[in-house]
Amino acid sequence: MDLIERLSHFTTLDLAALCLLVLGWGVIGYLIENEFKSMKSVTILMAGYRREWMAHMIAREPRVFDAQLLMMIRQGTSFFASATMLAIGGCLALLGNTERLMGIAADLTLEGGPSIVWELKVLVILGFLANALFKFVWANRLFGYCGVLMGSVPNDPSDPQARIRAQKAAEINVTGARSFNRGLRSIYFGLAASAWLLGPGALMAAVAMTCFVLFRREFASRSKEILMLPE
Repeated sequence: MDLIERLSHFTTLDLAALCLLVLGWGVIGYLIENEFKSMKSVTILMAGYRREWMAHMIAREPRVFDAQLLMMIRQGTSFFASATMLAIGGCLALLGNTERLMGIAADLTLEGGPSIVWELKVLVILGFLANALFKFVWANRLFGYCGVLMGSVPNDPSDPQARIRAQKAAEINVTGARSFNRGLRSIYFGLAASAWLLGPGALMAAVAMTCFVLFRREFASRSKEILMLPE
């Protein structure tokens, strides 16, 4: 079965829904990660606080608080990486037993189709989960690099190397947080992609809902209002 024959099992609405999924994932990521004059995301605002954290860390004695905070952040990335690996295992198991998935679809009176249709839909979910795993693992490593840089900051705040290394630690911290957030977004859209099992209309609705939730949390949430309060 060649590629054209496989794609023939999908309708134009299926392909449009898939394009909308990828487009929504890319656009919302661009809006969140880039700073605009008219609006700033929570991610951008928190990046500023991460840089201030490293600046204050220079004069903090002892630096046990900073080490514990970084450890807590790394534990979060490790948890999500482990959870994503379990989800990937579940998807791989599902790929090996598509007959069961087709049986569930029949029970729900969903539109039938050959096994390749269901396998490709699961593969889309698996792709988002794999991307999330890569992002979480890399974020965990970056936070480890940040810890090493923090340890290399001289104890003397007047040392010319102190501020330079603290700034490097801050940028690595921000980069790690960006990778972690990308992993979270991949999980969000992986969940949205699972709606494709119910049909292209369900996928479109799930993508719209996911984009709305992410946009609201980054640009119109209570946490954004708190971060924007004057100091």
